[in-house]
Amino acid sequence: MPSTILIVDDDPHIRQLLVFAFGKAGLDTIEAADGEEALVQVERHSPDLVILDINMPRMDGLEVCRRLRAGNEVPIFFLSSRDDEIDRVLGIELGGDDYVVKPFSPREVVARSMAILRRTAGRPLQGAIVSVMRQGLLSLDTESWTAQWEGRDIGLTATEFTILRTLLEAPSRIFSRDQIIDRFRGPGFALTDRTVDSHVRNLRRKFADVGGTDVIETRAGIGYRLGECAGVSSSA
Repeated sequence: MPSTILIVDDDPHIRQLLVFAFGKAGLDTIEAADGEEALVQVERHSPDLVILDINMPRMDGLEVCRRLRAGNEVPIFFLSSRDDEIDRVLGIELGGDDYVVKPFSPREVVARSMAILRRTAGRPLQGAIVSVMRQGLLSLDTESWTAQWEGRDIGLTATEFTILRTLLEAPSRIFSRDQIIDRFRGPGFALTDRTVDSHVRNLRRKFADVGGTDVIETRAGIGYRLGECAGVSSSA
């Protein structure tokens, strides 16, 4: 069955453009004109991806994202009317998977959305031969896209999961930001050094909340590698 995309924007012209673009790509769409309606539509239809405008009346996109992330890991693609790094990083740290700044190309939004949908569909990484990967107290199930710390489920976005899985595939290897970005390459998809850093901060925070303070190590001037995942503070 085709994926269902929820398009949330208070501008009906933007919704119409995206509905047409996603329809040409063979994807089903539903619409919401504000944040409150978006929450209702997610509950009612369980979409595969939410296209979410940040600046909306009544309830903005960041607040919608906060509420969704309290109990839902649906991928979120932000639309922003300002080319503002603070808004971008805040959106990513809240649990967004990608963003684009208005004015945008509808074809670009569709292409980036397709990249997110491919990741959340659970496509295995090249060379992957097992579904469960472990390091210390950390385990990832690549079939169900779930992460656990000492048996406790940790809710990750698709982008966060992919970054962590990349590190777990080669736990002794240091990955540069460019090498991490390479794992996301697809038609129209873009990930920057700053957003990689933001996703890593978000991962660290989520695991630190349950005692996982040594999940990801930073190697200054080089990049990141997987920590010991023993539940102790890392010196790196």
